[in-house]
Amino acid sequence: MQMEFFYTYGAIKTALPLVDAKDADFVIFGVPFDSTTSYRPGARFGPVLVRQATINLESYILDYDIDLADVKIADIGDINIVAGNSFETMKRIMETIKELKIMNPKAIPVMLGGEHSMTYAPVRALKPKSYIVFDAHLDLRNEFGGNPWNHACVTRRISELGVEIAGFGIRSGIREEVEYAKERNIKWIHAREYSLEKFREIVKNMPEPVYISIDIDVFDLSMVPSTGTPEAGGLKFWEIIEALEWLTKEKEVVGFDIMEVAGTELGDITALTGAKLMFYLIGMLSR
Repeated sequence: MQMEFFYTYGAIKTALPLVDAKDADFVIFGVPFDSTTSYRPGARFGPVLVRQATINLESYILDYDIDLADVKIADIGDINIVAGNSFETMKRIMETIKELKIMNPKAIPVMLGGEHSMTYAPVRALKPKSYIVFDAHLDLRNEFGGNPWNHACVTRRISELGVEIAGFGIRSGIREEVEYAKERNIKWIHAREYSLEKFREIVKNMPEPVYISIDIDVFDLSMVPSTGTPEAGGLKFWEIIEALEWLTKEKEVVGFDIMEVAGTELGDITALTGAKLMFYLIGMLSR
């Protein structure tokens, strides 16, 4: 019997052999929400676009000699969001994760977004000790447009949970965010100064378990043209993969997300990047 979740509904599924959530090691769900997007809308279509892009991908990961067709993966659909209401939507995400962890404590949630503000929900629900984020933006504003739950505030809200934070690929922010990071000892590396060595140096002493969040705008803009707040000067795909490979070997990971994939057409370049990233992360966590 298929496990039903109170706040989810059926959606296009990831193109892999799937199992029921109660038996899965990884449980995918989408959050089609972009109500606070401040520049380019469309992240509400991210979960559908990423899943559809998986049709183009081989399930076998050459790098790890792992076939994702042999990995226990579930896809429970999308959260039935409340349009325009960030907090109520986040409550539904938290309740869904709570249901999942009661039914299957070993499952690693995989969230597809959707705007980055929603990442607060799985972090609050899973209670990691560390939050490691790849992002073009600091996201440390106290409010944006009068809204403290805006996508530009997500890392600040997470910092208020007492989680240790490190950000990588950053290349946009305001002075107040830099000052807040100093006050709270939030470590971050500018995209111009990023290296695997610097990543390791910062992350190696961070407490476990960790939650990983990837705002797709961290990548070089040529790879992710369809995202809410695009920024030139991002990181390369393999730079992030190498960091994640090291991280997933060294630290316990309780969950991850891939956020801010936007667009309106199937086969979107940004969605293809997000789908490949999801496959690699599941593969490396399965090693």
